[in-house]
Amino acid sequence: MKSLLMFWREVLVELGTWCRVCTDQDWKTILARFEQEGDELLTITLPEFGKDFERSLDQGQVTPDLFVGFKKRQKLPLFLGGFMELLFDQSTGRLVEYESGELPPQAIEAVFAVRQLTLMFGKMLRPCTPEREERALAAYLNTEKELKELWNLYPLPGPSQDEVAGRRLAKTRREFTHVSRLLFGRVLSKMDEELFIETEECRPSGQDGDWQFRPKHGPGSTADSLVGNSKWGQYEWTERLERVFPFGEYAIPSWRSYYILDRVRFLSPGEERPVKVISVPKTQKTPRLIAKEPTCMQYMQQAVSMRLTDLLESDPIAREMIGFTDQVPNQILAAEGSLTGDLATLDLSEASDRVSWRLVSEDMWVPSSPFMEALDATRSRRADVPGHGVHTLTKFASMGSALTFPIEAMVFLTCVFIGIGRALDRPVTRETLASFSGSVRVYGDDIVVPTDFATAVIEVLETLGFKVNDRKSFWTGRFRESCGAEFYAGEDVSITRVRREFPRSRHDAEEVVSMVSLRNQLYFAGLWKSAMYLDGLLEDALKHYPTVLPESPAVGRHSVLGYQADRESVQLHCPLVKGYVVKSRPPLSPIAEEGALLKCLLHEGEDPLAVEHLERQGRPDAVHLKLRWVRPF
Repeated sequence: MKSLLMFWREVLVELGTWCRVCTDQDWKTILARFEQEGDELLTITLPEFGKDFERSLDQGQVTPDLFVGFKKRQKLPLFLGGFMELLFDQSTGRLVEYESGELPPQAIEAVFAVRQLTLMFGKMLRPCTPEREERALAAYLNTEKELKELWNLYPLPGPSQDEVAGRRLAKTRREFTHVSRLLFGRVLSKMDEELFIETEECRPSGQDGDWQFRPKHGPGSTADSLVGNSKWGQYEWTERLERVFPFGEYAIPSWRSYYILDRVRFLSPGEERPVKVISVPKTQKTPRLIAKEPTCMQYMQQAVSMRLTDLLESDPIAREMIGFTDQVPNQILAAEGSLTGDLATLDLSEASDRVSWRLVSEDMWVPSSPFMEALDATRSRRADVPGHGVHTLTKFASMGSALTFPIEAMVFLTCVFIGIGRALDRPVTRETLASFSGSVRVYGDDIVVPTDFATAVIEVLETLGFKVNDRKSFWTGRFRESCGAEFYAGEDVSITRVRREFPRSRHDAEEVVSMVSLRNQLYFAGLWKSAMYLDGLLEDALKHYPTVLPESPAVGRHSVLGYQADRESVQLHCPLVKGYVVKSRPPLSPIAEEGALLKCLLHEGEDPLAVEHLERQGRPDAVHLKLRWVRPF
């Protein structure tokens, strides 16, 4: 971690030069605290400082509850004080622009500097301590408990306080049904029609080319521990799936392979395999919890999800306000909101874990429709939580289901327009929806709404059990954030993050690739001295470290000055450079006969299958760097 600390110093000095700020005292503070806190200073303490800084930008002043644990002079923290004084008044703690009426010089650079210095280590891929993982698992179960308690308010219980909350929930649910059908009526009617044709009429397998719901396997592991090509030989199916998506229609290449059905175990609801909750690195403060779905569930979830997102992104109303593949529209609106103040960006905590199955199944669409039957059939009902046993789920699905992302986006967009309708004090109509095209946008749990309606939208979300993350939601100041892009006063202040430890040698391939990427991002962000510092470390680790263009397969530095060439190819008559190329091979996972045929029949898209796809499949076990002569462009 010492190498990361020295790198932080290089960035500090360079940003101090940018803003004409003395940073000597800031370095002394970091050195002293690093001796006490260790690497958590960089990965936890500084990111907390950065979040408080963003909150102070949004509320327009530094308040006593911010920057706890850091010494202050009058209203501002001493740490990074030179940068802070470019933005805030020392005696009042208020933004200088509030006093002067205009943005002070170097304000954008100061905002970028403080965020870069405090947040760049916040999302390193490092494991959490067992204690932090256990707290995350306990929070997962507590969310389930809160969701159950909320939805037990309807039908209404006795105590007066619960009755008020229950009536508020019942009213919101009625509005939810109305708005959801306005927004998604055409899409879900089309889903019903296609599901009825495909599942009820049971077209002959010879019409495979006309399938609208084409299943596929994801790249990750599953609850039943199938990986790679072994997923194409699945012999476990649920009775709930069989009623909607028969195994013979979706999991074998043709009815000539009907004998496979004798090997399949059809599970009753009580026998179904629960999802397996696991933790994956997110930040060192808390892990990300995801649920590994059973293979058969993930397989058919993909089929429903892909068709649903295709219809939503082609619908004339929904496509303007909801997205699944392109984050740029959200980012553009966030930039506009930071400049004009007319748009707010909202972020939710535990978003997917707080989408109630009752809300989706009873209020989003007709409960007995083919679409709802398909959602129910592909939804896992129980979760195996490490150390806590198996629990029945109240939520629709955890992160890990292929349907979580589109369904939560539909739920949140519906909540947005319930709030807008309430603020306007009139029913939501199609004309209302059309009038907000271009000012409302949802991408997963990243929400953009007009600032005037933000409070009403938050009230609706909280009524339905969602938690708005106050530290990542912005609507009062000049700062906005959405889909990984951050803006202040219309200017992009997005930072470059350190994702992995620095490599000790060339053999730390993933760390080398990550460090080269970090160097190139810093270079194009204008932090040239910091990039040169990393160049020195990389030159020590790599024997060959050429200057290439971003399109080159070689691992090398990028430059606005072009590329280097070591020699010319005799065969191709083009320049070549000697450099390391990333090489990885999927693990061995051979498959033949019906599984291989099914995989080939279900493949679609412009990208062809890999040459060895029937022999190797899955995520590579390791990444290597191989020295090669390659093109520098």
